Amino acid sequence: MDLQDLARLRRARDAMDRDYAQPLDVPALAAVALMSAGHFSRSFRAAYGETPYSYLMTRRIERAQALLRRGDLSVTEVCFEVGCTSLGSFSSRFTELVGETPSAYRARNHDDGAAVPACVAKIHTRPLRNG
Repeated sequence: MDLQDLARLRRARDAMDRDYAQPLDVPALAAVALMSAGHFSRSFRAAYGETPYSYLMTRRIERAQALLRRGDLSVTEVCFEVGCTSLGSFSSRFTELVGETPSAYRARNHDDGAAVPACVAKIHTRPLRNG
């Protein structure tokens, strides 16, 4: 993979980081990267170790964790706020990555991390696939 391909993949990854709540699919992301959908998917996985969909869902779950810690939105509201269209799929993926259901995560006391800067909290609460 050459440097130009990596720059294009980074552009698509940045779009996922920025626009995670928008309806994004592989063809749209491939267009951002100026690649065919198949080439984009294969190249993204080779470069980042996961599929574009998996990366996007991890970003969405990461944002959902922050919203659930705030406690002012319901799980359903958080689901739609982060760009998911199915509460069941959102809950399943959240549980897979975080290790507890969104409702349990929301109900848990998060006061211990209140004094921690957001940039540090983000590192320690980042959902990890297979982790």
